[in-house]
Amino acid sequence: MKKHFFLFIFSILLITISCSKSNKNNYTIQTELGDIKIEVYPQKAPITVANFKRYVDQAKFEGASFYRVVRMDNQPVNPVKIEVIQGDFTGKDHYFPVIEHETTDITGLSHKDGTVSMGRFEVGTTAAEFFICINDQPELDFGGKRNPDGQGFAAFGQVLEGMDIVKKIQSGETDKQMLKKRIKIHAIIPTK
Repeated sequence: MKKHFFLFIFSILLITISCSKSNKNNYTIQTELGDIKIEVYPQKAPITVANFKRYVDQAKFEGASFYRVVRMDNQPVNPVKIEVIQGDFTGKDHYFPVIEHETTDITGLSHKDGTVSMGRFEVGTTAAEFFICINDQPELDFGGKRNPDGQGFAAFGQVLEGMDIVKKIQSGETDKQMLKKRIKIHAIIPTK
């Protein structure tokens, strides 16, 4: 009887350990240049993360690409300079309805080196476009001056590994800010 009890406890312990190794909030962006591992923050940015996960769960990013890179040398008319790479898929038929804008003053997140955030035009137009910051980008936070409305962008995650891949993408040849050769995103998958 004692032996069965210890076996039961040991089994529960093994299951707990194996489950803790699989983090539902970590994802791998598989690109043609290599993998970028990210963590998302559902407790801080629940709307934005739920939106991102919905696209991932339905494999909407398969065949997407990083198509835009912003560097100090390719934004001559912007008084407020930033550095990011931006990804999305083509074809509006993939979009779910837009989501509410979660500003950084609500989430407590900020646009630091490696921050993953959502692209937008006006507030309330966020769908599936996301970007990754290179270096700290405080002008993308709430109250920042990059967007005239001062609402900033919706940060929701952080690169854990693969900033070398992010920088390699950013260094690609461009026509203004558009990559001449888009970098394919094969898939975005949960990281085990």
